[in-house]
Amino acid sequence: MISSINVTTREKFRQTFEAVNEQFSKVYTRLFEGGKAELRLEEGLSLLEAGVEILVQPPGKKLQNLNLLSGGEKALTAIAFLFGIYLIKPSPICFLDEVDAALDDINVGRLLKMLREFTQRSQFVLITHNKRTMEVADMMYGITMETPGVSKIVSVKFNGNGNGSGKPYVQNSNHA
Repeated sequence: MISSINVTTREKFRQTFEAVNEQFSKVYTRLFEGGKAELRLEEGLSLLEAGVEILVQPPGKKLQNLNLLSGGEKALTAIAFLFGIYLIKPSPICFLDEVDAALDDINVGRLLKMLREFTQRSQFVLITHNKRTMEVADMMYGITMETPGVSKIVSVKFNGNGNGSGKPYVQNSNHA
């Protein structure tokens, strides 16, 4: 019984790993507008015990270890990996916390373009301080403290196409 479960587990893991690797590579190339990315299993270990190595080659650079990438390149690689998994099994709702923090404006634009496509099948909740990200939101929530000890929640729903061009509806509420 256990050996049968192990065989099934190995096969499902292998299939999922290959599918995620394929999607990760496609998303990486798209987000970086070139380059290569690949997931590899650590050699010399069984399939279910092996670690996963992430090999990337940003456009115009040599194949390198993740530790040698800039902060923005690391963040964009991590996003490509998460989206590679997401594309295999999309979730109805996804929470992303400050994923754009280490990205420059060009890469934020690439991220937002991809997210806009994903919103056709899933809802995304982003926690951000990035103005460009806020500009494309369909709805925004914020918390301010105008009076010490009193938090004020502000929500803004945009009546547009999510590109910041809609007329906002603002609703306020106070919480001590």
